[in-house]
Amino acid sequence: MYFPFQPFFASRIAIVLVIAMMSIPFDSTLFAQVSRPNVLIIYSDDQGSIDVNCYGARDLETPNMDRLAETGVRFSQMLAPGSVCTPSRAGLMTGRIPWRVGLPSNAATRRGGRGMEPAVYTVAELFRDNGYRTSHIGKWHLGFQKETMPTGQGFNYSFGHMGGCIDFYYWGGPNQHDLWRNAEEVWEDGENFGGLMVRELKAQMDQANQSPFFIYWAVNWPHYPLQGFAKWRKHYAHLPPPRNMYAAFVSSLDDLIGEVVNHLEETGKRKNTILLFQSDHGHSIEERTFSGGGDSGPYRGHKGSLFEGGLRVPSIVSWPGRIPQGQVRDQFVTGCDWFPTFAEYCRIQLPENLKLDGESITRVIKSGDAASPHPDFFWSNGRKNPSWAVRKGQWKLLGNPRDGRNPKSLTDSDKLFLVDLDQDISETKNLREEFPDKVSELQKIRREYEAGIQRDLQVLYPDSSPVQK
Repeated sequence: MYFPFQPFFASRIAIVLVIAMMSIPFDSTLFAQVSRPNVLIIYSDDQGSIDVNCYGARDLETPNMDRLAETGVRFSQMLAPGSVCTPSRAGLMTGRIPWRVGLPSNAATRRGGRGMEPAVYTVAELFRDNGYRTSHIGKWHLGFQKETMPTGQGFNYSFGHMGGCIDFYYWGGPNQHDLWRNAEEVWEDGENFGGLMVRELKAQMDQANQSPFFIYWAVNWPHYPLQGFAKWRKHYAHLPPPRNMYAAFVSSLDDLIGEVVNHLEETGKRKNTILLFQSDHGHSIEERTFSGGGDSGPYRGHKGSLFEGGLRVPSIVSWPGRIPQGQVRDQFVTGCDWFPTFAEYCRIQLPENLKLDGESITRVIKSGDAASPHPDFFWSNGRKNPSWAVRKGQWKLLGNPRDGRNPKSLTDSDKLFLVDLDQDISETKNLREEFPDKVSELQKIRREYEAGIQRDLQVLYPDSSPVQK
């Protein structure tokens, strides 16, 4: 390679440096890879809408989640792709409305469950195909067959459980072992699963090669069973149950996050790593979590509900020196948006024929004055007589809404429930009778989404649709 000499190269030191540079072969691919940022997604499980100190919780200790907010941007109106585990994860992994990829409700949690079709293109495949080292750690819940496990969906490496939940020592329900490495069953007798996840994360981040990493840490906390560390159980002993057990688990999760972020800093990778922390959906009120523990704050609803408390989640993105720090964004965004957003930040071209429901939110992250990228959006949980919701601007129309906290508050007249979120963030007043034209407008948008989804499902499942009717 030719380097033209300039007058300031006259010193011996400069000459030595130039000769040394000339002796190194130039590899443009390597330089492109090194300049690309790493990506670490931390996806918590069943964490309530305000269950981080910086989101308004006053009875929780979450210093490490708060530290991420201080070094990044947090969202006040991040809506999950779905209100239960599988749909939310499907939306994150595919950038598409979960129903569009055949997963509007939870996939099977037992071995042999099909889950997400391998034909669906995932964000892990996008990053793998563009030179990234892709790793999944923790919970999957998107398929329990070899071809639908993480290594069949774009991940070079996987360690974790395939079903919906496991306990402290990795047993997934009565008489069911559920711990896997690269689709092969493994045992870690007596080890705490939280510690195992951190061990695996550090190992993946420390891989000694020149490829950047894309890591999806789907940490299964504070999902039931509620098994927080002893120091936090003692710390929260004054709180009433089940808040005390839930709080201990949230702070235990915060400890794990702190250990991982500290490791990134100690190894010099923090400044070149985009770090997303986000909950998959709202908090659980299921019997196995003692009917509660989480907090949705001013929002109505919970896990399984399409009211805001089931969809509006804590979400923080941090990339020191590259995006704003200590700022809040109030624009409406969704978990499907991370697929194109990460692609844009990492300078990865999306395939021309790839259809996404998500939109890049890099402009929103940059400025609180940027517009939301979504003129409208749609959710459906796919059950028999399913709940659904459609959003346009401040207006939201829910069909067959659920409120497990106060089921008697919804009557037959509320099967269509219209809300003005600017005026009623708690979704208490049904405006259906007052604004019939708005109901018709949102119903039309819903029908358009459903028709498009059905066409896509016919392509994905030409013989039969997986959607539960």
